[in-house]
Amino acid sequence: MQKLKILIGTMRLPFVILAPACALVGLGTATWTIGQINWFYFSLALIGAIASHISVNVFNEYFDFRTGLDARTQRTPFSGGSGTLQAHPEIAPQALALAWSAFGVAALVGITFTVVWGWGTLPIWITGLFLLYSYTIWIVKFPLLCLIVPGLGFGPLMVLSTHFALTGKYSVQAFVASLVPFFLVSNLLLLNQFPDVEADRSIGRSHYPIVMGRRVSGFIYIAFLIAAYLVISLGVLFGYLPRFALLALLTLVLAIQIIRNVLKNSEDIPALIPAMGQNVLINLATPILLAIGLMIG
Repeated sequence: MQKLKILIGTMRLPFVILAPACALVGLGTATWTIGQINWFYFSLALIGAIASHISVNVFNEYFDFRTGLDARTQRTPFSGGSGTLQAHPEIAPQALALAWSAFGVAALVGITFTVVWGWGTLPIWITGLFLLYSYTIWIVKFPLLCLIVPGLGFGPLMVLSTHFALTGKYSVQAFVASLVPFFLVSNLLLLNQFPDVEADRSIGRSHYPIVMGRRVSGFIYIAFLIAAYLVISLGVLFGYLPRFALLALLTLVLAIQIIRNVLKNSEDIPALIPAMGQNVLINLATPILLAIGLMIG
């Protein structure tokens, strides 16, 4: 039991809340589109989303332990890994097995919905599974991919797969809604890379805070943050989202504070940590408020 408790640490469970928050957006678009929801299907889709997030977290912990990255990282409450494998290196094989087990659960969910709805859902699940395994070992070496793949996974892939699981089809409305977590989650990983520049560079990673510097990356962060709120506003204006989707704009209060902090403290990591915490809150609250707005209609 003690080993199991330690192993759970590699899942980074406090951060796994992000997966249900993004899946709720798919539930919201499906509710707005068809009204009647199959809650068993949603439960399966939610299990797939959570398993995917656990898998990518544990793969990340394992590979960062193997490369020695986490031993070099300036750990913060929001970046640098959990430290579990550094403290307990003997459970590394079990951690890898856990990552593959969660991967298998996510794959099984994808297969289930392929049986239910046909081949239409398969490209999203295959793409998602490829990205969650390859992120830490390959994608992190390419700045543009490193920026957009996290948002792609939690935005279009997770939202559209949930929507498809409930409706059997894709929709423009679901795609537009998925762009909100796309920009926010890409930003979540981007800001969390600020403390890791030196450590990541030492093992051959390449992301925008490394290749362009923290200050320029701060402007990329701000642009993506503005884009997330523009998607909501323009989505409502052009009828792709219902008017109650504007509830998601409530997190602008936090966004303004983060922008001020990033502009002032992009090179001062200790001063930037409050913004990193607020960034997590925005990533959780905005999709949830958007989902609520979609369900209200």
